[in-house]
Amino acid sequence: MEEPSILNRNRMLERLTSQVQWDLIVIGGGATGLGIAVDAASRGYSTLLLEQSDFAKGTSSRSTKLVHGGVRYLAQGDIKLVYDALRERGILLKNAPHLVRQQSFVIPVYSFFAKIKFGVGLKMYDWLSGRFSFGKSRLLSKKEVLEKLPGINGKSLAGGIEYFDGQFDDARLAINLAQTAAEKGGVLLNYMKVTGLQKEGSRITGVLATDAETGKAYTLQAKSVINATGVFVDEVLRMDTPDKKPMVRPSQGVHVVLDKSFLPTESALMIPETTDGRVLFAVPWHNHVVVGTTDTPLQEHALEPVALQQEVDFILATFKQYMTKTPTEKDVLSVFAGLRPLAAPQKERDSTKEISRDHKLIVSASGLITITGGKWTTYRKMGEETVDKAVEIAGLTPAACNTKNIRVHGCAPKVANHLSVYGTDAGSIQQLINAQPSLGKTLKEGMPYTAAEVVWAVRHEMARTVEDVLARRLRILFLDARAAMDMAPQVAVLMAQSLGYDAPWIQKQLETFNELASQYVLEPKAVYQGQPSVANNGPSYKIIPT
Repeated sequence: MEEPSILNRNRMLERLTSQVQWDLIVIGGGATGLGIAVDAASRGYSTLLLEQSDFAKGTSSRSTKLVHGGVRYLAQGDIKLVYDALRERGILLKNAPHLVRQQSFVIPVYSFFAKIKFGVGLKMYDWLSGRFSFGKSRLLSKKEVLEKLPGINGKSLAGGIEYFDGQFDDARLAINLAQTAAEKGGVLLNYMKVTGLQKEGSRITGVLATDAETGKAYTLQAKSVINATGVFVDEVLRMDTPDKKPMVRPSQGVHVVLDKSFLPTESALMIPETTDGRVLFAVPWHNHVVVGTTDTPLQEHALEPVALQQEVDFILATFKQYMTKTPTEKDVLSVFAGLRPLAAPQKERDSTKEISRDHKLIVSASGLITITGGKWTTYRKMGEETVDKAVEIAGLTPAACNTKNIRVHGCAPKVANHLSVYGTDAGSIQQLINAQPSLGKTLKEGMPYTAAEVVWAVRHEMARTVEDVLARRLRILFLDARAAMDMAPQVAVLMAQSLGYDAPWIQKQLETFNELASQYVLEPKAVYQGQPSVANNGPSYKIIPT
């Protein structure tokens, strides 16, 4: 018999109705909101987190997969941001080693001057890292660069620099943070949309929320309400003050994913100066290569942003300049876009280069606390500062932050197995397979993901839709969109069996998922048109009840 799930939606709903007043209600289930929830719950405060979609649905699942100080920000002179991020990087490696690892980066250079310039800059990066160093940078000869980056264009190559940063799985970390917050006593609910703010006089006393699955509305009381909704912070701010000026200007970052053969190495490529003065990375990730990103200012934002053709063209054209094996659109396995919540500029401008990447914490006259900006690497520090502010504003009994020493759920040494991202939960997934060997079947030939992982995601990671599983629990949509569409029918059946849903639910899920997944491919393709049922679709799985 499995251990009862700490992240079970039905149990969370029961607790939602049993609590009269919360110390903190956190709106937003991305990196920042989850970091706040872990911090607050671990201090002993009654904590409720509400997410309108799935955990990490937005920006927090769409990063370049780097835990880093920010070499680019160092070049811009933002020493404090880099200093803080480098320390947080070290804390993350200690607390989530199953998801965070050291990553070698190589910068190819084409002049002696560039070699010295970048070499000196990265020595400062090393120095700022201090005892949290991931490894010392060093100058490379042309021969060493060619060895570390097979396929790099050697014409006019003068050598390079190797430095070290961190690489991670963003959405997997988000799920583990949700589990960690739940273990500390927090209540977290996905698909629970905040529709309004409650007030007594001018002070906020709670929120109104609606369960997207049932349509049931809730009125929830809180001593402190925290707006951690990323690019959606202005929507919540306008619930408080309808004529509030925008605080955030969204910037879109796009990534393309290629087969490992385009960069057959464990080192990552870092291009320090693109044609528009930015930085481009090509990073090994889950046996694929993620290439990006762009920085495109937008006037609007959405839960599911779509890559612009010019962004894809820019990434491919820049990557081609450096590699002998050059990808075309046909080689792109997946393309995904994410939105950064940058501080809105005081003056109109099209460039986002000068807009601060650091986070911003503000308190409205009503007591609403808003946190925005920042990046994944500094999520813990942002959570600490936000909870400190909530304690001050709401008059909560002070309690010290201890998240520097809290191991994230699943914390375990990384092993050479695709189940390593589950950390200590990997053994439980294997037990599922041992109990029912059919769950050990892979979802697609040539890929390691199994039916047991789908069942696990539903039972223990609050996955509610096919998209939740294929995009953010298994990451397949972000790696190979066509493969994800092929797997979708099996995933839908497994989920229906675990959740007690019927064939119409399966069909609706497949239609919705295929419409979404088609945005991740660059070439049009046919979507799944079948009529699957719980009884006869795919392998015969019999889900053993918990």
